[in-house]
Amino acid sequence: MKRKVYFAGSIRGGRADADLYRRMITFIGKTDIVLTEHIGDPSISLQERGKERDSEIYLQDTEWLRESDLLIAECTTPSLGVGYELAYAEKIGVPCHILYDQTRTQLSAMLTGNPYFCIYPYHSEDEVFSLLKTILKKDDRS
Repeated sequence: MKRKVYFAGSIRGGRADADLYRRMITFIGKTDIVLTEHIGDPSISLQERGKERDSEIYLQDTEWLRESDLLIAECTTPSLGVGYELAYAEKIGVPCHILYDQTRTQLSAMLTGNPYFCIYPYHSEDEVFSLLKTILKKDDRS
């Protein structure tokens, strides 16, 4: 049975890695269901804001988190929302895997110091897909 994967990546924090997110989501989608495919959409609007819309996003994302089998986050571009999603997933017991390009950023001690999170630093994009393969195999429940 295919797992439900919540993919997390920066939207309002910056879209510099949107193309990488798209490729990662496509890779994950070969074996599993990605609930948050829109994260890889390069045309996603950063301007779409407002209290009502934000409330809808919060309700949808927390619903997806509750139905997820695992969370995979690309955290090179810092994002308050991704940090919140990771904490929410931890609180409800969803396994969390964090990837980041250590040549471009340093993760917060709140992530690296927390043994709940499985953290995968990488140096080049070539490493990302072998890491994803390892993560998906590790979390295989079939």
